[in-house]
Amino acid sequence: MQLTVIGEETPKEVAAESSCASGSCGSDNDQMSSLPDSIRDKVKNHPCYSEEAHHYFARMHVAVAPACNIQCHYCNRKYDCSNESRPGVVSELLTPEEAVMKTKAVAATIPQMTVLGIAGPGDPLANPQRTFETFRMLSEQAPDIKLCVSTNGLSLPDCVDELAKHNIDHVTITINCVDPEVGEKIYPWIYWNNKRVFGKKAAKILIAQQQKGLEMLIERGILVKVNSVMIPGVNDEHLKEVSRIVKEKGAFLHNVMPLISEPEHGTFYGIMGQRGPEPEELQDLQDACAGDMNMMRHCRQCRADAVGLLGEDRGEEFTLDKIAAMNIDYDAAMKTRAVIHAGILEELEEKEEKRRRLSQASVPATEKNLRPVLMAVATSGGGLINQHFGHATEFLIYEASGTGVRFIGHRKVDQYCIGNDTCGEKESALSGSVRALHGCEAVLCSKIGYEPWSILEEAGIQPNGEHAMEPIEEAVMAVYQEMAKDGRLDATVPVVEKMTSQA
Repeated sequence: MQLTVIGEETPKEVAAESSCASGSCGSDNDQMSSLPDSIRDKVKNHPCYSEEAHHYFARMHVAVAPACNIQCHYCNRKYDCSNESRPGVVSELLTPEEAVMKTKAVAATIPQMTVLGIAGPGDPLANPQRTFETFRMLSEQAPDIKLCVSTNGLSLPDCVDELAKHNIDHVTITINCVDPEVGEKIYPWIYWNNKRVFGKKAAKILIAQQQKGLEMLIERGILVKVNSVMIPGVNDEHLKEVSRIVKEKGAFLHNVMPLISEPEHGTFYGIMGQRGPEPEELQDLQDACAGDMNMMRHCRQCRADAVGLLGEDRGEEFTLDKIAAMNIDYDAAMKTRAVIHAGILEELEEKEEKRRRLSQASVPATEKNLRPVLMAVATSGGGLINQHFGHATEFLIYEASGTGVRFIGHRKVDQYCIGNDTCGEKESALSGSVRALHGCEAVLCSKIGYEPWSILEEAGIQPNGEHAMEPIEEAVMAVYQEMAKDGRLDATVPVVEKMTSQA
């Protein structure tokens, strides 16, 4: 696999060419058809780099990197935790040999898995021997799997040549600031040249290393995704400048994520009461950054040992004791995987062509002027409305307007159908779902019970089970057109201002 960009495009020209009118590439399906073939081949089956692909292709992370060289106020690493879903958390640390064994077992069992990433629980490049030994063995034993790494960037410039050597053509850098005065509020210290450095000086070194590493990766044709954690009152407004700068330097994608700050996680921000952003705040910032940068909106802020589709975690199926009992013929598995991948890509090509034809159809001027509407969707994957309302642990949020449908993000909820209703658990879960869907005017699912239907209606959210097993975007647009015909889109203020307090 070549790591240089094929053709005459420079990395910065590729970044510019991949921009969409909506600015939401990575979550905008028009992106794929506008990319150069060399870049399109790298992202078409990568669930993190393509919003469309994440409905079909799975990823996994292996936890081989325990050490970290910086301290973040939003991070608290845990090495034996199975009940938290956030970065920095794993159930078991692995040796490189164990990581390769697990990767092959997952890839044989979940043939849709295309990507193996190392993202912690510390920083992979602060553990270079363990990280690169894992990559070396995987390149030899599982050559059909894409290899990725996620880093804070402090050690990145020293590792770029080694990354290129191991055919790693997707790198994620977490960049939360480009101003040391902002950085010192996020990072209390870094470990640099065998000593701890504190405050603004530490932030200045980290920022310089991140920017240098970004530039070096781009020069080698390696795709870069930049992650940024949105921290209200700390870097929220500043992230617009971050987005502008990384786009200018050639980064392919920007992923602005919400701060996770529940006190029970034990982070500094959580203990000090730093709040995370509301969904509307996150969307507004993503939209503001989208003017300068292709945005990723489908991130799930995965654990460092996540397995499966984005939004699910099948890690418990692949603990070391269970893997040891498996009899894996990976050569045979690769043949099966190739057939399945080809079938998925063919389906995606057909969907893209259908979407292209629909986009060329004229939209009545009267519909173009109608206000946009947010809708929630219950799905278990495959780009279909195929999940019962009560079984959902998250809802995908789409915005429909007279110019089309775009993906906005996802909102996590507690599962409503949890068996026996003890201590009001079902009632609490339903109330939480209604609050999570604030701002949405409809929820599309395969089925829904009478009780949640009534409560959603009272909150101004219209349940809809009429589009089960239909493609999400087509169903969302169909509901939007029904709302237009019924005159529900004429008002300038959404109906849902009844608020969810009624729940």
